[in-house]
This record gives sequence, C-alpha cells and structure tokens, in this order.
Amino acid sequence: MFGQRLRLARKREGLSMRALADRVTPKVTAQAISKYESGKMLPSSAVLVGLGKALDVSLDFLMSSQVESLDGLEFRKHSRSTVRDRARAEAILIDNLERHLAIERILDLPVSVDRVRQLRQDGTDSEAAIDSKADAVRAAWNLGMDPIPSLCELLEDKGIKVVEEDLPERVHGLACRVLRSGRPIAEAVMVSSRISVERKRLTLAHELAHRIVGSTDSPAIKQEVAMNRFAGAFLVPSEHLLEAVGRRRSRVTYHEIIRLKRAYGVSASAMLMRLGQVGILPSASVRHAFVTYARSWRKSEPEPIPEGHGFAAFERPRRFKRLVWRALAEQLISPVRAAALLDEPLDAIEREISGPLAESNWSGTDTVPDRQPDVPAP
Repeated sequence: MFGQRLRLARKREGLSMRALADRVTPKVTAQAISKYESGKMLPSSAVLVGLGKALDVSLDFLMSSQVESLDGLEFRKHSRSTVRDRARAEAILIDNLERHLAIERILDLPVSVDRVRQLRQDGTDSEAAIDSKADAVRAAWNLGMDPIPSLCELLEDKGIKVVEEDLPERVHGLACRVLRSGRPIAEAVMVSSRISVERKRLTLAHELAHRIVGSTDSPAIKQEVAMNRFAGAFLVPSEHLLEAVGRRRSRVTYHEIIRLKRAYGVSASAMLMRLGQVGILPSASVRHAFVTYARSWRKSEPEPIPEGHGFAAFERPRRFKRLVWRALAEQLISPVRAAALLDEPLDAIEREISGPLAESNWSGTDTVPDRQPDVPAP
C-alpha cells in the first residue's frame, strides 16, 4: 500500500525517481525509491517524513490503508488533461476519502447503504431510453419533477462520498468505486471547486450517470454523449420543462434562457441543448444558436449564478464536516485532530467550539460572571 501511494504522489508531482531522490532530506538514492515503490523495502521514519515534505503529502496519505484502490475511474476532463493532472486528482480524492473513512470509524457509523447500485443497468440503446432512466431514478428517489436544490446533499444521502476540491484546471470531476480491505465497496464522486455552480451540478449529474447507466449498447450513441444526456434529463425533466416553456417554440429569447438556467441550476449551453432534446426548439434553431449568439457559452458561462446566491448557496458537500463536528462535540477527537481533518486553522476551530464568549466579552477577565443574563420564561 505504501509503495502504491508513494508512486501516485510522485506521478502527481511529475517527478522521476531520480528527481524525487534529489529532493528528499535526508538523502536517498533512486534505487531506494524504486524499492519503496515495489514494496521491497520501507523507509526509516526520518526518510518517510522527508518524502512527505518533498511530495507535499501527509503521512496519513502515505501510510493509511483504508482505501486499497480506486476502481472504474471515470474522469470529466478537458481533452488536453495530462497524466499528471489525473494523478494529482486521484491523489486528492484518496486523501479526502481516507479522512472520510477515518471519521466514520471514529464515530463507529454503520456502513452507508448504496442506493445507487440497485438502480444500475448494463447499458442503453436510445436517447429516449436515457431520458426514461433519468425519470425512473427521480421516481425511485421520490424527487418529483421540481429542480433539485442540492445534488451534493442528494448524493450523500444515497450513500455516495462527495468531495469538492481545487483540482487541476483541466479536470472538472471524477467518479469511481472505492475498494476497501474487508469492507463493502463505496461509491465516490469528486468535483472541482474552480468551476461555476452550473457546471458543478452538471458534472455531479454526469458522474452519477456513470454509476447508473454505465455504458451504451448502440454504436450510434457515444458514452460521454449519453452521460451528458442523462445529466440534462435528470436536472431538467422534460415534462416540467414543457410546462414551463411550452411544447413547441420557433425561438427562445436570451432572457428566457438565463431565467431557465437559474431556475434549474444548469449552464446556458446545457439549457439550450435540453430545449432541443425535448423538442421545444427545432434542431436547426439549436445549431444556429451555437454558431451565433451562443458560440462562446461552452467556454464562458453567461451571467453565472453569483457565489452565495440561489443554488450556489447550497451546492456543496456537508456530510464530512458535520461528522467531524459531531465527533468533536462528543470528545472523540481533539481540536487539533479536527483542525487536521478539516484542514482549517486551530484557532478557527477553537472559536467555533467556544462561540462569542471566547472573544473575551467580560472586560478582559477570563471568568464567567456569576449571574447569567435574564432569559424570558417560555
């Protein structure tokens, strides 16, 4: 396990064995690095610390063994993403998963029920079938047809580990199965914090599609196109959209598209595509839009939802942070451990523990007054 983690961290940094050996203090040879990675030798404590510093990873990442491997990795990435980009994203996910699993173990939580596995199908053979599958998942999860307020919260509720991190610019997200020693397989999805909330929601829905649809049975439907279709249908159900816009339109204005994208929390380009997929707009109108006024929408989001507003106020993973604070409140972990798990300054954690009283509101004294403020009787 240590050798695999060391190799992944080295690839993340784009280093050869010799280049890594030159960075480490105390000094080691490239041959020693090779033996560490192949499992033929373990480093001393001093060298282990030096490797962690040279690779900018925690010792928990190098030595923990809760995550054996990531299986079925599916990247949502730019075509110019590199091996190093993907290795870095994988290392970031493993580091987060180790922390997720550690706090679950500390709290002695039961294994999360995977509510996605039972909905899986081996493939799909038409675009209509993809839309039907998206509607079926909504029905199975009792979501109705209204816009989903938080995809992160929904996926976490269904037993999926959701991580949001600062990923390499050319990687938007990834999904995988998490293999663990002696424990059931877990599902995980990671999304980049660099992208807008509209694209974040589409990425999460796209990665969910990989876990449910899996593959296509028709050579006429490319896999990534099918995943995008599922994401659009899951976030923007056809019947709801038809009621909101009308069944047949020759044209939809820019104002309407911006209003709709904010109502459903999807990108303007995805909204335009969905209007064509549902049959509200003719295919020719959609194609014309993408070569004229919507030409730049795939690269630059028009009028993005501002941070802290609308969907942007809710669309973030929350489960891990809640569990850390629960463990801290129950004194199962120390403030130092909580700060390390949350990657936050210790003084910020201590302020959140004590509240405003920690700001020394009592004339510079450290004691609590004998009499508490009067509280009206209930």
